[in-house]
Amino acid sequence: MLDKALVLWFNGPKSFTGEDVVELHLHGSRAVISSVFEAMNRIGETLNQGVIRPAEKGEFTRRAFENGKMDLTEVEGLNDLLHAETSEQRKQALRQMEGALKVKYDEWRGVLMKCLAHTEAVIDFGDDDREDDIDDGAMTALYPLVRKMRDELLHHLDDNRRGEIIREGVQIALVGQPNAGKSSLMNALARRPAAIVSPVAGTTRDIVEVRMDIDGVPCIVRDTAGLRTDTNDPIEQEGIRRAREALEQAQIRIFVVDPSSSESIETAMQLYREHITPTTVPDGDRPDGPVFAKMLVCNKMDLLTKSSPPPPPSSEEEAVLSSHHPVLQTLQTATGLMPFTTSCVRGEGLTALETGIKQEIDRLLQRSASSSSSAAESVLITRERHRGHVKRCIGHLNHFLSGYLPMDAAAEELRLAMMEMGKVTGRVDVEELLDIIFRDFCIGK
Repeated sequence: MLDKALVLWFNGPKSFTGEDVVELHLHGSRAVISSVFEAMNRIGETLNQGVIRPAEKGEFTRRAFENGKMDLTEVEGLNDLLHAETSEQRKQALRQMEGALKVKYDEWRGVLMKCLAHTEAVIDFGDDDREDDIDDGAMTALYPLVRKMRDELLHHLDDNRRGEIIREGVQIALVGQPNAGKSSLMNALARRPAAIVSPVAGTTRDIVEVRMDIDGVPCIVRDTAGLRTDTNDPIEQEGIRRAREALEQAQIRIFVVDPSSSESIETAMQLYREHITPTTVPDGDRPDGPVFAKMLVCNKMDLLTKSSPPPPPSSEEEAVLSSHHPVLQTLQTATGLMPFTTSCVRGEGLTALETGIKQEIDRLLQRSASSSSSAAESVLITRERHRGHVKRCIGHLNHFLSGYLPMDAAAEELRLAMMEMGKVTGRVDVEELLDIIFRDFCIGK
């Protein structure tokens, strides 16, 4: 006797892989597992079945794909579910694993298949007087259908990369001049001492990264080296280069200012104008990527209120959070942003900052209370692989719609577009066209 276990038998093709499968639910000690493997190997040798081996990484899922139980998008959804860290990642992965992407891409592929079948029929049978329903008019009727699909794909691409952001995480960069309190702010947001804090300027040399769950969305918060140009230290220069790189990659750029001295503010504004990019761009010039958000944080407000007190506050908290301080009004005028005021020493203003970050994430992902249900049902691109195939499909559709191609070249563009759609889900089969041709046009009756 090796163990007391539960043995489950799954008949193919109704199993996960589509094959006959036996599951052994064992007690997980090394002694039990090794003994069971040894016994199974002896059985395999006795039956001339060879050595029984452990499955390769992802082998069961690969067999499920090869046996038609899952398509590539469902496989990717399962992988995302296994690695999900937040509720939004879990929801998106489940929708994809359950076939939300597959259904949509198969629908588009079906449209292309029908258009291609009609085009092939015009090429092969358009001159046959016996086929009255196959002529150039059938070809002309395809253009509105293809144009409608092309527009749907363009709308599908214009998603601000929301699916990829949820899957990979929102990049948040804390940038600013040295000793502005970026590391203290990061520790306060993370609620743990993730970064070294020192009164010495230039303590942070490399990127310090913390993963956080903010309102169900994965976020990667990066503390960066202080930005300045008057350093000859090669290590600090490399840190500044990496800070600029993190800034370029971030979807939310938080510029941290120490407002306690006029010299500090003047330097900060110069760095702000140099490094912080616009939040939005004109619609016609919108890049293929997310629209960046920028935030302004005046840290160390406890020092500012000591050096130059604001007008008398109406509440205890307003002593730190008041926007009526002349320094804050100067910063707001210079940047066009309402400053968030914080004091990590006193723990003040952090709740308002966290709320502001959540609001920027909602804007980035186009989330709102009224649109949350529709957003949950929307089909989002979750990988660059999908985006690349969709772009190439649109390119082929644009060539088809140009109207300048010979009939056989137009058919080839539709065929290539259909193949790009099929590559998203892993289904590329041109033989399916024959069934549509005979069904739609009754050729040979």
